[in-house]
Amino acid sequence: MRLVFASNNAHKLEEVRAMMPAGVEVLSLREIGFEHEIDETGTTLEENSAIKSEAVWEFINGGNGDAALNGGNGGLMIDGVFADDTGLEINALCGEPGVYTARWYKLEPTLTLPKEKGMTDEMLTFHCNRAKALRELEGKEDRGCQFRTVITLIRKGETTQVEGIVRGRIAEQEFGEGGFGYDPVFIPEGYDKTFGELPAEIKNQISHRARAVEELVKVLKKSFI
Repeated sequence: MRLVFASNNAHKLEEVRAMMPAGVEVLSLREIGFEHEIDETGTTLEENSAIKSEAVWEFINGGNGDAALNGGNGGLMIDGVFADDTGLEINALCGEPGVYTARWYKLEPTLTLPKEKGMTDEMLTFHCNRAKALRELEGKEDRGCQFRTVITLIRKGETTQVEGIVRGRIAEQEFGEGGFGYDPVFIPEGYDKTFGELPAEIKNQISHRARAVEELVKVLKKSFI
């Protein structure tokens, strides 16, 4: 079974590929020549995840005027596509930033991205997002939150959605340099260290994405029965 994961994020790809059952090959967007920007116009994680999967599925099958991969000149047969969308939902902020997690700081029009030597735009964006989370929770007793990942799979003309959740709390400052995104400020339930401090093997076992992928794997395994 050959599936496309609607991402070029090396961290995500590594994590997802490591969890896939034998016989399932996962390709990135770059590997199928998908270079379009996808407008994530949904207001929920479910909607954005579906938007991404549908856009890539149309590309694969020539629905956007592209050369179809399935049966087209490329000769590469794709069985399905899946996409994820993840949100940090903070109790004291009524579930924010939620669907806007990746671009949260941009919702403040007065903020501009600082230029720090040696940091990519993605690294700077999440630096600002983490700073906003810490600032918004100053003086608040409830620092509880959860990360939630929704995955949409399109295969054989059918759409399936699964989700994974990990609960925890926002630390009072950043700890650790591992992981990416909000990892240095997120302490998962049952631990006293942030995702930025925990070894990758532990994070990959308990993360929201890992739990969503576990549910996806259950769906895929039914195809081999």
